[in-house]
Amino acid sequence: MENFDYDLRSIQEARDLARCGEAAAKKIAGYTAEQIDTILKSMAKAGEEHALCLAEMAVEETGFGKAMDKAYKNHAASTLLYEEIKNMKTRGILEEDTVNKTIDVAEPVGLVMGIVPSTNPTSTVFFKSMIAIKSGNAIVFSPHPSAAKCTLKAAEVMRDAAMAAGAPEGIIGCVTMPSMGSTNELMKCKEVSVIIATGGPGMVKAAYSAGKPAIGVGAGNSPAYIEKTADVKQAVKTILASKTFDYGTICASEQSIICEESNHAEVVAELKSQGGYFMSKEETDKVCDLLFKNGHNMNAKFVGRSPQVIAQAAGIQIPEGTKVLIGKQEGVGEGYPLSYEKLTTVLGFYTVKNWEEACGLSIRLLQNGIGHTMSIHTQDRDMVLKFAAKPASRILVNTGGSQGGTGISTGLPISFTLGCGTCGGSSVSENVSPKHLLNVKKVAFGLKDCSAIAEEDPAFLWKEKSQGASLSPAEFAASFDKKEGSPAASVLGGCDDNEKLAALVKEIILAMKSQ
Repeated sequence: MENFDYDLRSIQEARDLARCGEAAAKKIAGYTAEQIDTILKSMAKAGEEHALCLAEMAVEETGFGKAMDKAYKNHAASTLLYEEIKNMKTRGILEEDTVNKTIDVAEPVGLVMGIVPSTNPTSTVFFKSMIAIKSGNAIVFSPHPSAAKCTLKAAEVMRDAAMAAGAPEGIIGCVTMPSMGSTNELMKCKEVSVIIATGGPGMVKAAYSAGKPAIGVGAGNSPAYIEKTADVKQAVKTILASKTFDYGTICASEQSIICEESNHAEVVAELKSQGGYFMSKEETDKVCDLLFKNGHNMNAKFVGRSPQVIAQAAGIQIPEGTKVLIGKQEGVGEGYPLSYEKLTTVLGFYTVKNWEEACGLSIRLLQNGIGHTMSIHTQDRDMVLKFAAKPASRILVNTGGSQGGTGISTGLPISFTLGCGTCGGSSVSENVSPKHLLNVKKVAFGLKDCSAIAEEDPAFLWKEKSQGASLSPAEFAASFDKKEGSPAASVLGGCDDNEKLAALVKEIILAMKSQ
């Protein structure tokens, strides 16, 4: 039997999955809302039952994060998500405007391709599977090579539960032989209708370059501003709960803390009492040498790691019970590595004079994760509105970035794909949900008599204008030239209308050619 290379086999597998997925998408497009809900219930139940074991698999395979926190993310992406979207309209008529006589009708997009990151491999599969099927679509996954086993297992759990409840074969597929070839094949094949890309900037850019609709999300670099009116103890408690959640692997997690001179001492004391360790300049340099390579690119070896693992590798001593490592920073950008995204248990720390300075600093920090998320801790609503103008799609108030950004602790849609808007290079600025996987058709009834629109429009004054004195097109153009002192004015003087018009056109063409 002829042997085929790994990359060729992976590409063929991708093609087979896409063909099966397209066939499944066509079948489920005809399912009723009740049939879809039955399938989703089965998937949510299976997700809950396998939440912990899949979390443990993910930690074992990738080395990132904490099993209990990953289990909660699986719970959020199955049980909590189902409760949130179960009554969402995604089939048939979505809305009807009886005044303007329009009807919005939902139509599935078809086969969705889901790109899965290594930081949140199983919860992302749960989430994307649920929203795809809620919208009446099929989905095929391309896993990160370092998380291929747990991603595949999560997809199998969702697939088996969906099919047991009546979903067609091929409804959820997953590449078992991940490669760049298979990923490219799925991104560009005709069967895939839309791509949801969650992962590194390179992968997201590739998704947008695939020549078809894509929903991609960028990197985060969320600053957390503890304003002078904040409850400092609660703010610190919330920030640490967020930053230590799954050891900081969620992109919306805090990356830097900003306090004011007026509450600096209280913030520092509270951080120390709750498990924050302020590193010396030398210790900060050692940790940064570990965390970053080639400038400010995060070293995957220390993504989602405990402060103890990082400290031991850096050769520094930290107190027992330390939850996060904190490094004071004096600037942003090159030379200040902690001003960039750190998907682990390390924070940058800044002190400013007032809110105006905090505002400017936040904007500079967000340039390294523009469009994603920032948080503010304050009791001043006016201050919240001031910071709502920052270049972030989620402005979180008195809550943690990890839980707040994903909708677990806020009223935002529960999501593990967080849009960054056009400023962040994303096609959406919202938390991605089932509605982003629908084509919404508009049915519009006629409201006016097409044969008498002009006559019956009281704002259209054609009759009054046509009865008054009117200039020819050439005279109209010439009048502007004379008013503006155009060089053409002298050229047009003494010529008849046709000559004037010809001279004007010639001048315009010459001007365009010279540009």
